[in-house]
Amino acid sequence: MARILITSAIPYINGIKHLGNLVGSQLPADLYARYMRDRGNEVMFICATDEHGTPAELAAAKADKPVEEFCAEMHQTQARIAEGFRLSFDHFGRSSSPQNHALTQHLAGKLAEAGLIEEVSERQVYSHADGRFLPDRYIEGTCPNCGYDKARGDQCENCTKQLDPTDLIEPRSAISGSTDLEVRETKHLYLRQSTMKDQLDSWINSKTDWPVLTTSIAKKWLHDGDGLQDRGITRDLNWGVPVKKGNEDWPGMEGKVFYVWFDAPIEYIAATHEWADAHNKDDADWLRWWRTDKGADDVRYVQFMGKDNVPFHTLSFPATIMGSGEPWKLVDYIKSFNYLNYDGGQFSTSQGRGVFQDQALEILPADYWRWWLLSHAPESSDSEFTWENFQAGVNKDLADVLGNFVSRVTKFCRSKFGEEVPEGGTLGDTEQTLISELTKRIRAYEDHMDAMEVRKSAAELRAIWVAGNEYLQSAAPWSVFKTDPETAAAQIRLSLNLIRLYAVLSEPFIPDASARILEALQTEDDSWPDDIVTALSVLPAGHAFTVPDVLFSKITDEQREGWAEQFSGTRE
Repeated sequence: MARILITSAIPYINGIKHLGNLVGSQLPADLYARYMRDRGNEVMFICATDEHGTPAELAAAKADKPVEEFCAEMHQTQARIAEGFRLSFDHFGRSSSPQNHALTQHLAGKLAEAGLIEEVSERQVYSHADGRFLPDRYIEGTCPNCGYDKARGDQCENCTKQLDPTDLIEPRSAISGSTDLEVRETKHLYLRQSTMKDQLDSWINSKTDWPVLTTSIAKKWLHDGDGLQDRGITRDLNWGVPVKKGNEDWPGMEGKVFYVWFDAPIEYIAATHEWADAHNKDDADWLRWWRTDKGADDVRYVQFMGKDNVPFHTLSFPATIMGSGEPWKLVDYIKSFNYLNYDGGQFSTSQGRGVFQDQALEILPADYWRWWLLSHAPESSDSEFTWENFQAGVNKDLADVLGNFVSRVTKFCRSKFGEEVPEGGTLGDTEQTLISELTKRIRAYEDHMDAMEVRKSAAELRAIWVAGNEYLQSAAPWSVFKTDPETAAAQIRLSLNLIRLYAVLSEPFIPDASARILEALQTEDDSWPDDIVTALSVLPAGHAFTVPDVLFSKITDEQREGWAEQFSGTRE
């Protein structure tokens, strides 16, 4: 049994996320976590809400609520949505937790002891109208790199280039819209990650199995232009982790907080501490996942994220961990994703364009979304959601292939043999051919899942479903029954066991449908099919079952057209 630590990029607290956020990190992470558990491994699957920084403050101000209250409410909302999509987190934490405050301050102290933090006087944008400095998203303007006119002071969401507020052209306050700005001196702490460039480069070079998307982004940040730059790790904000060296005050840093992207990835570790505290466990129970001197040396750590998060997870966070001088677990594999676009453009929170996660669950069950998003995951390039493709994927894959097979087999058995697995007959050459094909395809499915090849895994699973339909069409038990009911009984007995096998194999993708199938088959045997012949005889002759309700309803043209109009948003 292997030990697998899985983290998904933690979503900002500032609002409900769209489907692109879901498929870019949390959903494929859940797929992998479920699969690893199904294979008998010990899994720790961690996520949290990212609650600090300007997005939280701005969203709270817009909602006219204290930021602490806003974050607490949005954490509950995001946790409820995650449950709705059946995301199987072992713990869904909060970066504002006491555990993350303490660990962030502890690591900052260790970095300072190692000479890796420098106090820098820098020039920051100050707004006279707002009476404050404007860090990060408190300031907007035109990106100097691509010309996008809604770039933020920390990053351009159009070209993903990281920015400082002073880089923006024609800057304005995101609070008041005021352009009455000036640049003033202020002091901040910088992580001297440039001094760790060679160490980080060597570490990344050792990860020869990482996706090209991950390593190419990391290498670009290491080597393009002036190479890896030191990064500010403090901000002039009220909400965040107060700047301290462990438990000690940091002279000159009074009233400042740590930069959200310094404390956010540390929350992966802190959230595991939160999990231990929530379950009345000892420190040893969470340290065994994160400290190599406490048992984490045999843990495989996998991170899932969108490509915009790669620089922080390949450079800044590892620099923090390495620079601390403490034996924290470094990531073994980073699975990164491109973007999911929406119907010819981008999802837009501000313009309400695209389907957001709460809306998706209101119109269709989670499995519909899980299947389509995972089978179209933006791995090698950006992918696009269209209602036509979504309708086709649901109707053809889920309803016509899997749902149709389950319905035909169970209903035919009920009509000819009753609601129990029929006995009699033996398997012939056709069945042996099917078993051989299934064995080959299931091993391929396992290989793709082990390698986190999401779309290939979905394609192989669909091919496994198709194999059952093709067998049923070829065997034609409804015709065989007329002259040889015993052979028809053997065919249906195999097919009922194949339905159970489909439930087991499909669980990582469509957990609700899987559970409904096993419930209808009146079995709790969800063992992984290491041996296909054995797996296809789990349900013995005489085993009772019920015919399940329709697993997947087809999406009508009228529904598709209505949803396309409903979620079109305001076009630019």
